[in-house]
Amino acid sequence: MTKYGSFPGARPRRLRTTPAMRRMVAEYRLHPADLILPAFVREGIAEPAPISAMPGVVQHTPDTLRKAAVEAVEAGVAGIMLFGVPLDEKKDAAGTAGTDPDGILQVAIRDVRAEVGDDLVIMSDLCLDEYTDHGHCGVLDAAGRVDNDATLERYAEMAQVQADAGVHVVGPSGMMDGQVGVIRDALDQTGHEDVSILAYTAKYSSAFYGPFREAVGSSLKGDRKTYQQDPGNLRESLRELALDLDEGADMVMVKPALPYLDVLAKIADAVDVPVAAYQISGEYAMVEAAAEKGWIDRDRAILETLTGIKRAGANMILTYWATEVARGL
Repeated sequence: MTKYGSFPGARPRRLRTTPAMRRMVAEYRLHPADLILPAFVREGIAEPAPISAMPGVVQHTPDTLRKAAVEAVEAGVAGIMLFGVPLDEKKDAAGTAGTDPDGILQVAIRDVRAEVGDDLVIMSDLCLDEYTDHGHCGVLDAAGRVDNDATLERYAEMAQVQADAGVHVVGPSGMMDGQVGVIRDALDQTGHEDVSILAYTAKYSSAFYGPFREAVGSSLKGDRKTYQQDPGNLRESLRELALDLDEGADMVMVKPALPYLDVLAKIADAVDVPVAAYQISGEYAMVEAAAEKGWIDRDRAILETLTGIKRAGANMILTYWATEVARGL
């Protein structure tokens, strides 16, 4: 017996010796079906418009959006989350372009549904912020504050027109109290019982939304701290979760993803419905910017962030890299 004879027989490194070994014993694996592609479609442009803060991401034309949807299907991506960007002159205090049956988002839903049918889960952002001239997620009262209950009436209308256009899943992202219940009632009362709700259960007021504001041509004045969650709160997310489930949410989401992996893990442990996480624009932009400077390995960093989100409990991940990563997988 050597002087090392008393060394413990357990050597975890034995399971890390080769790529094949590491692959075999991996506890978590990304799959294309885990991924959802967020996509922006802008009214009135003839060519896709690059988003400067999100290299590689564009505001689509109807034609390029259809092409992106087909590419996502071919790569095995599970779904696409659509955001409409209307003409500036169509924005108003009530966000009426958001409930116009011929508004940009409803047209996009119909276009994508006609192109790919049920081969891709078509999701829509159900919120007013892209359509209001003040940029808030709801209508304002006389004092300039977001009026929760008046906004719910607008969300009910949005749910109906998006469902009429052919969406499979609506994603109410405005963080209004009671939004899931009102939307569920509106869908059920208009014959859209099969349309699912992906609740933005824990949506935090985050600095990482910055590039998204460019992506949707935001007109925001002020901030959204009175309705989005405070970054310091965790128990509040569990309260929001209980309310959303009670109101009929089919799936729940945490947004952003990486700064809130602890919240994601808590929610995933607490529920028996699918859990999503949104790897948002600022998370995307940081990786792309650091990679452009040669500071990190871009491809490895992308996979590492996505694997971390899945390990924390996400069944589905919204990421701007969805199609690229799905092809690689």
